[in-house]
Amino acid sequence: MVRIDASGLHYKELNETIRKLVDEGEKEIILDNVCGQRYIGCGLRGNDIKIEIVGTPGNDLAAFMDGATIIVRSNAQDGTANTMNRGKVIIHGDSGDITGHSMRGGRIYVKGNAGYRVGIHMKSYKNNFPVVIIGGFVRDFLAEYMAGGLLIVLGLETDESGNVVGNFVGTGMHGGELYIRGTVAEHQLGKEVKIHRVTDEDSNRIIPYLSEFCDDFGFSLDEILKKEFVKLKPYTHRPYGRLYAY
Repeated sequence: MVRIDASGLHYKELNETIRKLVDEGEKEIILDNVCGQRYIGCGLRGNDIKIEIVGTPGNDLAAFMDGATIIVRSNAQDGTANTMNRGKVIIHGDSGDITGHSMRGGRIYVKGNAGYRVGIHMKSYKNNFPVVIIGGFVRDFLAEYMAGGLLIVLGLETDESGNVVGNFVGTGMHGGELYIRGTVAEHQLGKEVKIHRVTDEDSNRIIPYLSEFCDDFGFSLDEILKKEFVKLKPYTHRPYGRLYAY
């Protein structure tokens, strides 16, 4: 294990140091005093690499990552796991806007809340299947243009108006599944999605991910499951087809 004091380090210097250590065979790296440095973990390959961040990483944490695990002991800024292929990001605080942007695989677990456009353009890619679980609430445009994967919002904390999600949920969504623990009003939805009842098959599919989330953050799965979920799915795989074909 190697510890790096990131205090005052430019993001390029910090990332070059991480890359050099990984190339030399280092498997576990702890970054202390991180304060806004961008692109940490960008493009990292290897299932056995673990990076622990003490502080707040900047934009595009774990972008294009392919297998590593990153643990953030505080908040994360915008664009976490942008176009990530594989791997896992565990955030013990809140996450910013466009969390999971264009994510193609791997998992993001956020203990707290997340910003706008969470899961935008998420999609499954070949054998990769992306999963995002937010423990608290999310802002507007959740799952915008989502094309694949699984997105779960637990609502362990609500926003200023008592909502679990913002408005325009699922706008342009044409694939994947979205589960919300609690209720969502029809006026909060984009026109491309509809509310469905959660079946036993749905529950069996999401419980393993919820169990892993609870293990990571010390929550009780039984307590999580005491409150009902609703499921949102797109009603068409071609929401804008009429714009281009008749």
